[in-house]
Amino acid sequence: MQQRLPIGWPYIVNYNLGGTLDPTYSGYYDSLVQACLATGAHCILDLHAYARWYNGTVGQSGVTNADLTSVWTQLAAKYASQPDIIFGTMNEPHDLDMDTWAATVQEVVLAIRQAGATNQLILLPGTDFTAAGGFSINSAPALSTVVDTDGTTSKLIYDIHQYLDSDFTGTHPDCVTDGTANLATLATYLRANSRQAFLTETGGGNNQNCVNYMRNQLGFLNINSDVFLGWQGWAAGAFDPTSYALSEVPVGDTDTLLVQQCIAGLF
Repeated sequence: MQQRLPIGWPYIVNYNLGGTLDPTYSGYYDSLVQACLATGAHCILDLHAYARWYNGTVGQSGVTNADLTSVWTQLAAKYASQPDIIFGTMNEPHDLDMDTWAATVQEVVLAIRQAGATNQLILLPGTDFTAAGGFSINSAPALSTVVDTDGTTSKLIYDIHQYLDSDFTGTHPDCVTDGTANLATLATYLRANSRQAFLTETGGGNNQNCVNYMRNQLGFLNINSDVFLGWQGWAAGAFDPTSYALSEVPVGDTDTLLVQQCIAGLF
């Protein structure tokens, strides 16, 4: 079992770029992390920032790699002794140069390891909001240059996202595909290159059509578990469950349709 725990980059350092973890805000986050670990789950620390600090792109326009490695050095040191932590280096980078971004990710990997977190998995996100469709062409070639401190890649896992609406963005409540064609293309690439991926965001509207497509997608991932390590539904915990069409947040004591029949109910 895995749980993904998003945190805002400015929030956790009290809006001080390159600063130390704020004791209060990082304490709130740590309470969430500890609750996750207590369940026996693998807990993904998700820096939810799109490779951005406000309008600056990390390593490419106004924000340095050192600014990013600073926060990851601190988080890695804090959780270095926790084997069930997974480091999600960045949520959904986009509109950036992939070769430059891969160099940034390499620095983050080294920073995490040098802080003492030597054995945990690290997730490597690509461009185009790290979309599964096109990942093998647009992101993986550059990210394939990123290596662990010993030169290996077995603990460096590609981070992918996929929604099942018409443009795979998760901005529409209707599902029109199960996305397995995208995943099949990526699976072929992963096997050919001895790599693995993790679908850390997926979702759909709370309707039977999305349930059916989601079941197909998750079934495909399970069948191909040699290259896909797992998946996470996007729960959007703080969003209003009455207005956010893709919410997986219970209303009172009642789970959403997608959770009942698929995300939890299917497995």
